[in-house]
Amino acid sequence: MLKTSKYPQIAPSLATLSIKTDSLSYSLLGASMAITHVLDGLALPQALAKVFTSSQIATAHRGAIQDLSYRTMRQVGRVDALISAMTSKAPEPALLYSLLCCALALIVDEDETTHPYSAFTVVDQAVTAAAAHPDIAHAKNMVNALLRRFLRERKPLSDAVMKLPAARWNYPAWWIDSCKAAYPNQWQSILTAGNLIPPLTLRINQRKTNVAAFLTILAEQGMAATAIGEFAVRLEQAVPVHQIPGFDQGLVSVQDAAAQLAAPLLDLHDGMHVLDACAAPGGKTGHLLETANIDLLALDSDPKRLSRITENLDRLQLSARLVAGDATQRGWWDGQQFDRILADVPCTASGIVRRHPDIRWLRRKADAAQLATLSARILDNLWMMTKPGGKLLLVTCSVWPQESEAQAAAFAHRHQARRLPAPGQLMPTATAEIDHDGLFYALFEKA
Repeated sequence: MLKTSKYPQIAPSLATLSIKTDSLSYSLLGASMAITHVLDGLALPQALAKVFTSSQIATAHRGAIQDLSYRTMRQVGRVDALISAMTSKAPEPALLYSLLCCALALIVDEDETTHPYSAFTVVDQAVTAAAAHPDIAHAKNMVNALLRRFLRERKPLSDAVMKLPAARWNYPAWWIDSCKAAYPNQWQSILTAGNLIPPLTLRINQRKTNVAAFLTILAEQGMAATAIGEFAVRLEQAVPVHQIPGFDQGLVSVQDAAAQLAAPLLDLHDGMHVLDACAAPGGKTGHLLETANIDLLALDSDPKRLSRITENLDRLQLSARLVAGDATQRGWWDGQQFDRILADVPCTASGIVRRHPDIRWLRRKADAAQLATLSARILDNLWMMTKPGGKLLLVTCSVWPQESEAQAAAFAHRHQARRLPAPGQLMPTATAEIDHDGLFYALFEKA
């Protein structure tokens, strides 16, 4: 995958170009700009937000750009290999490379039924997009030639690149090798699950309704859904959150089914003093408060991210004390030990790549060890804040053992902590009955 800092700024914005806002070419350019920011190291959600703001993109047109961006990130390994096979050097500037990636992502599958547009429409609109942007207008003929060549030579080109692991699995080679080493019997299913489009899973607010009642509400609105957990409902068709019945009133929240296991594992009771460490954006914070009447402190190192927690709690009509502070330090702590601590520690997020396909391309092999070291410091600090008889729940959204099981085992050994029953490593899974990301849980009790 092309890496560049040569063209970190993309100008001009879409707002200044002569291009129809409701066209595929407009969406292709918007997505290409977002992918270019990712190439420069920015996470895809932030990249999209930057494009939406800088180009003054109307809300009505953001969905198409976002969908195309995520589709492209799930296909980067394959389309990158195809571009390399059809060019003698990486196309520049980076915006041109990104446009080719986005266009190929729309036509790379042989099954035409999976394509939102016909192949020839994609080619035409990609050329129009290139011609509309002054930085890449000179390459419009090259865009046309490369895409048409792919359509002519699809089978031999695809057969050749699919021999490359990164193209076949759409992950960096080091990620594939790490997965093989950690899970020699499961690595293929893990990688495959990470390439699927994730479902829209809801958490039912048990203070206001229950799964059966909410499924009835959805059915009355003509929205098909399935119960996949004690509080979890999976919509058959994703919709904007404000179209979900009761969302704005706090009946439900968006949260993966695996993430919904945290609050029940902590065995909360009214009156408990509880810490939600590394709390933003507040999904688990809300679930803790829905479970019992507790005295909750929500901690996060980034003051700006605390506003996300506030938004979530306001919608749920719940409250907690919000504190900006470093979980490896004690300056924010008043000295009162906690009955329960939720430690959702920093990690590579390797278990949630189906929701964040850019992660696999932004991470480096050394990140897991570095983040595991940071998380160990957090856990050691939080353990001191745990009451005797209290419980600490370690959570990661990683599938790498050094961030999960190895971390838990080392922590238990350092502190002689009693380990209680918990799910351990959950693999990313997508079946009719079970559908969740790859999370890890370890629960400890302080003697």
